[in-house]
Amino acid sequence: MLRVVVLISGHGSNLRGFLDSCAQGTIPATVFAVGADREASGLNHATHYGIPTFVEPLALGEDREKWGTRLGDRIAEFAPDLVILSGFQRLVPPSFVRRFAPMLLNTHPAYLPEFPGAHAVRDAFEAGVAETGATVIVVDDGVDTGPILAQRRVPIIDGDTESTLHDRIKIVERELLADVVRDIANREIAIEEN
Repeated sequence: MLRVVVLISGHGSNLRGFLDSCAQGTIPATVFAVGADREASGLNHATHYGIPTFVEPLALGEDREKWGTRLGDRIAEFAPDLVILSGFQRLVPPSFVRRFAPMLLNTHPAYLPEFPGAHAVRDAFEAGVAETGATVIVVDDGVDTGPILAQRRVPIIDGDTESTLHDRIKIVERELLADVVRDIANREIAIEEN
């Protein structure tokens, strides 16, 4: 069983799906803690399962490296095999990436390298493309530039809004994340040090 810590920033719908799958035994992993960079309603999903939570905010004007060290220290208390950024809306500093890579994963609501960054769903929707997607990557020092572990296309359909598109992408993100973590646990995906 993989020991996992998940970081979120918002409602945690992907987190909820991941926790449900772990509880059902379909992912050979145990979430030992859920952290956030702000008070986030998604932390309630962890509380529902009796999983410890923590909040480590980045103060206005604070040095990002110091924040990254504090955040990393909180995560390290749980000795995870894997750290997952799932809807985590902060760029982590390079020292944080080095500390946890390559076992630091991120879900992204686009078919990378298309539409990187914080507004991927809006960017795809406004670009008028026929399809976008979802991706799971290993985090590196860039913005959504790490090695791709899994991805799948999601069509943009007539009548879609940014919200309905994002809801459909989240379903695919949850499925991809579950598949990737399962494959890592079963040694079907090997993530190697750089």
